This record gives sequence, structure tokens and C-alpha cells, in this order.
Amino acid sequence: MNPIKLIALDLDGTLLDSEKRLSERNRAALEKAAAKGVHVVPTTGRFFGMMPEAIRALPFVRYAITVNGAQVYDRETDTALARAEIPVATAIAAMEVLDGFDCIYDCYQESWGWMTEAMQRNAADYAPDAHYLKMIREFRRPVPELKAHLAAKGADVQKVMLFARDAADLPAIRAALAARFPELVLTQSTPNNVEINHALAHKGEAMRRLAEALGFGLPECMAFGDGLNDLTMVRDAGLGVAMANAAPEVLAAAKFTTLSNDEDGVAAAIEKFVLA
Repeated sequence: MNPIKLIALDLDGTLLDSEKRLSERNRAALEKAAAKGVHVVPTTGRFFGMMPEAIRALPFVRYAITVNGAQVYDRETDTALARAEIPVATAIAAMEVLDGFDCIYDCYQESWGWMTEAMQRNAADYAPDAHYLKMIREFRRPVPELKAHLAAKGADVQKVMLFARDAADLPAIRAALAARFPELVLTQSTPNNVEINHALAHKGEAMRRLAEALGFGLPECMAFGDGLNDLTMVRDAGLGVAMANAAPEVLAAAKFTTLSNDEDGVAAAIEKFVLA
């Protein structure tokens, strides 16, 4: 196995436990890996400022893969090393398709969340999970109507995210989007949501681009994940690691399965493959 030079880590369901906490064992393992010169890279569907403080405060984290890979962020220079964003006209057209379904939606644009005010007000009917409801209420800036706001602003969109009132509607929603927009990629991080990104905005591609910028390749990367939006990086990394609680597709793609996120599975694998 090639020596590990980069560790890419999903957050929810992977590095963080079910209470969204960073355990001391996981933190210590990351710190020891960083001390050996390994790049520790959080990967998330969120933008950098929306990541938990426990992650943003880690002094050895310089790079982050954000918005499902739409941006590779360098916190030291406060710049994006790479971008893969949805053209604003395409984002608006996708939202017009979503208007035909019983769902709410929002988007990330210029590293902040935006949402139609009425949808945000009714979010509890569509996103009952307290964690996601809190994010919708705190990290989405309400506007009178999102599509009109995007058209006026003109900037490209990093991600569109929707929540369906009934998860049984998701296959039809996904099919409608896939048929109209083959240039977009659809993933899920919760049972009743869909996240929409540019086809090149996925964690595997972002990890490849970051590794290349740092002077090495995917064989020197280790990636941890549990959800479908982690699949590409777990599949593409030289050492892809699935959590015991991962989706079946992620488990099938991984080269190694570790303990669950509530059992310090990240630390267990880092101790085995990087620190031993």
C-alpha cells in the first residue's frame, strides 16, 4: 500500500458521532496523523463556515472539500483552489421542475445559503430532523422568492438541496431531474432529501484535484464515508474506508470497513493504517 499523504473525512455519520460530537480519540488520531505530515481534509456538503466549530477549530486543518466537492477551500489563503458550480440558469430551471412536487428547496451561492421565505417558514413539515431543521433556520438567508433572487444576482450556484414531505416522492423527483439535466449529479445525505451539484462537483473529483495540487495522486489518499455523497471518494481513494453504519453501496465500494461513527471508527482505521 502507498504511504498515506491525505486523509479525506466526511463529517456527519463518519467523523462525528450521532450527537454530532468529535470524540477525543478521533481528534487525537487526526492530530497524530497531521504531525506525521498527512493532510487532514474534512469533506462536507456544507460550506466551510457552516462546519461545526470543533472541526473549524482544528489547528492542523488547512484544506476542506466543501459543498459536496463544488469547492476545494484553502483556509490559509481564504481562496478556492477549485470550483465546479451549476450555471445559474440551470439552477433556476431545476427549481422550476421542483415546483411541480411537494418539496422545499434552497441553494448555496457564494458560500452562503439562500431560501424562499415561505419555504423556510414551513421547513418543519419537510425536514423534521432537528439537526437539519436547525441548519435550514440558521444558515439560509430568506428572500421573497429564490428563483427571482438568483436571476437578479447572476452568480453561479454551488448546490441546490431539496427536502420532500414524503420520501416516497423522491424517485419521481430524481427521475424528473435526471431526465432534464444529465449534466447534474444527484446524491442523498438523509432519507428525504436530494442534493444537486454539477457533475464534476463530487468528493472524489475534488479529492483528486486537491491531491494533484499538492503533488501526489489518489493512491496516496485515504477516504472515510458513510453516505451516498461519499461514494466517489471512498471508491477512488487508494484506501477507501466505509463506516460500519455506511450505506450498502459505500460498503461495497470500500477496501476496508471500520467501526461505526459511534465507536471511533475513524480513529481505529487511522491507528491501523497510518499510525501503526
